[in-house]
Order: sequence, then structure tokens, then C-alpha cells
Amino acid sequence: MKRENIQPENFAEKIVWYSIIWTYWFYLIGGLYILGAVLAWILFFHLCHKLWKQNEQTPEEEKIHIPWSIWVWIAGMIMMEVALVIGHLDFNLSLGEIIKSTIGWAKGWALLALYPLVGCLKIRPKLMYRAAALVCRTSLLISIPFVLAFYLRLPQRLYVSPLRAIGGPSDAFFEVMLYEIDPGEGKPRWRLYTPWAPAAGFVANIYFFMIIHEKDLRLRWLGIAGCVVICQISASRLALVCLPTVWLMSLYLSKLSRPPFLIASGFASFFISISTTQIIESINDFSEKFSAARKDSSRVRAALGRIAVYRWENDAPIWGHGVVVKGPHMVEFMPIGSHHSWFGLLYVKGIVGYISLAIPMGCSFIHMLYLSQKSTPAKVSLCMVMVLFFYTFGENLEILSYLFWPGLVMMGIGAQPKYIEKDIEIEYEEVIEDDSTSNEVPPNS
Repeated sequence: MKRENIQPENFAEKIVWYSIIWTYWFYLIGGLYILGAVLAWILFFHLCHKLWKQNEQTPEEEKIHIPWSIWVWIAGMIMMEVALVIGHLDFNLSLGEIIKSTIGWAKGWALLALYPLVGCLKIRPKLMYRAAALVCRTSLLISIPFVLAFYLRLPQRLYVSPLRAIGGPSDAFFEVMLYEIDPGEGKPRWRLYTPWAPAAGFVANIYFFMIIHEKDLRLRWLGIAGCVVICQISASRLALVCLPTVWLMSLYLSKLSRPPFLIASGFASFFISISTTQIIESINDFSEKFSAARKDSSRVRAALGRIAVYRWENDAPIWGHGVVVKGPHMVEFMPIGSHHSWFGLLYVKGIVGYISLAIPMGCSFIHMLYLSQKSTPAKVSLCMVMVLFFYTFGENLEILSYLFWPGLVMMGIGAQPKYIEKDIEIEYEEVIEDDSTSNEVPPNS
């Protein structure tokens, strides 16, 4: 059978579709970091324009509805900016520093509210699944010459884009790298279009849970293969643990409302309760092996966390320090609070910033858990929330939001209650239309 030809049908779909499938073109010109920030604000103003024009005569299918969980994200990210400003004022930082940090907020934390809001526009879930599959299929093909580059002893870095002049966290966000060498172990790692290797595994996890709902079997398996290969060549421990864990958890959590699963949960709880000691020992053994896999990295991360918590408790427990500073030699001069969203928030934005992320994430989990019982897009969104939660312990979410924004858009799509009514039809189509009908897939440039 021929493959279904999915094409964008409106402005929002067009800009999201081409931004995803042209990922590698934007990467080659060093434009991904800029694209991620600019795209969010363009679509936000587009949404505001549509809301302004919306009235009683607007057809119901064209109306924009913003779910309560997204309002919580909006409130949380606004509080991030409030904490940032007060933290600057507490430490007598200049107006220039406040403006600079606010621009950083607009390119980072703000995206965690803007992109779910964008998901309230008319963007079809299947468009997101197809775009994710296409870019991961490309990643699978691209990974071959990238891996060969190491064995052919080609240069690690090809060039840094001139767009670096616009500004950004570091050269890593604008450079084209074929591979990199882990300084601790001397082994190669591949980052593809991300600024560091573990970030590639992060994005692969985000795309994986969209791709598994792609209807075209061939494209689905190529996309899944791309995700698995990325997790492997990135040598990211968290990526390799997160993918199967979130997948298994989503299979269970999305069926909690069904009596057989509730009965099974009761039996499982009984057996877990009588095996608590063995389970705890197994978890401790796994944790030790996880840390031992890359000792230097684990040591630095642990030290960064201890320093962040100590300085948070003693210097700025409520509003934080306002800015990131480099750590001492023992943590290889890495920024204090980096590699961990919660420690980073405590140090930079205090307990206010910590709560401003914890509450929206918790509310989204509860909302998606409820909707996922009857909605496939909500099931995908539940996976997005869980992946983000896992990665709060290994990355600073705000600095990579320009990369995993499709997952944030999916959270907004999944929060729409309109998909609950269509769920039976969606699941039926997934059973009978795996090979789909229609024309060829547009080429992934």
C-alpha cells in the first residue's frame, strides 16, 4: 500500500513541520539555537492574533481553548522571571545584567510555557508523529558518515557558524561537530545536531514516543532505529535508562482506569511489599553501577550539586543568586548548578524557582494521566512529561528547550480534550492502517 501523504494545512502547521524536517539544514548554518527561540515567539503572537479575532461566530473547530495545566505553566514561567529580577536586585546586579538575563529567560524558561501554548493551535498529532519520524530517519542515515569520520581520523570540528555573533551560551550551540572525545575516558561520542552528546539522547527520547504512533510501518521502524542508534552513539547513560523506563511506565499508567490493570496492580503491590528489601538492594546496586560507568562525570555532577545546595541554603534561599557563576577547579570550572535542573534552580532562582517548575510539571503529569486513559495524544504527552522529569536530574531544561520544543508542542496538543472523543477512531485506524493509504512521503531535506 502507498504511504499517506501528510502535508501542513495552516500557518502553524507549516512553520512547525518545516522547522522539524529541515533540522539538519538549520544545523549546518548554525541556526537551530536562534530558530528555537524565535519560532516560539512568532507562533505565540500568531496565537494572540487568532484569540483577538475569536468571537461567538467563530466555528467551534477553529476556536482556541487553553487547558488549565498550560495556564499553570504560564504562571510558573512568569514566576521564573520574577525570581530572576529579585535575585539580581538582592545581589545589587546592574540593569544591564537584568536585561541580559531577561533575554536569556525569553530564550529558555519562557519556551516551556510558550510551546505548550502553541500546541493549542490547530496542529494535528499525526503531523508531529510524521515529522519526528522523518528527522530521526535522517539522523539514522547521517550517523553513518559521522561515525566513519572518527575512524577516518577526520577533524572533530568543521566550523563555527558566523551566527555565533548574534550571541548564545557558547560556541557549542553554533558549531558543526563530526564527533567528540570524552575527556574522562578518551572514547568517541556523537552529538549530531545538539551541543553535547547527552543532549542528543534527550532529543531521541522525546522523538521516540511520538514516532511509535506513526502509522506508516516502514517509516516508524526507521525512526525508532534512529532513536535507538542516537541513544547508543551518544553514550548517554540517562538516555539508555529513560527510554525503556518511560515506555513501560506509560503502558501501565495509561491503562490505570481499566479493571484488569487495577486488579493486577493490587497483586503487584502485595508482591512488592514482601520483596522490599531485595528491591532496595537491586536499586542500590544499579545506582552504583550507573555511577561507576562514568566515574569522573558522576563525581563532578555530585560536587556541583553539593556546592549549589550549600550556597543556596547559606546565601539566597528564597530568590536565589540571580546569575550562574563558574565553579572551582574541583568541578572543572563548570557553572554551579549545571547538569541538574533542580540544583540549578535552587542556586539561581531559590525555592521560588524550584516551586515554579515543580508545580507545573506535577500538574501536567496529573492532567495527562487523566486524559491518557482515553486519548492517544495525551498518552504521548504523558511520555513527554516523564522524559522531561527524568532529564531534570541530568540537564538544565531551559538551555536545551530550543531542541526539544516539539515535545512541548505535543504537550499542548495532548492537553486538548477534543481528542478524547476521537480516540476510539484513532485506535481503530492504527490497527487497520499501519501501512496507510495515499502518496509518497515528502523528502526530508
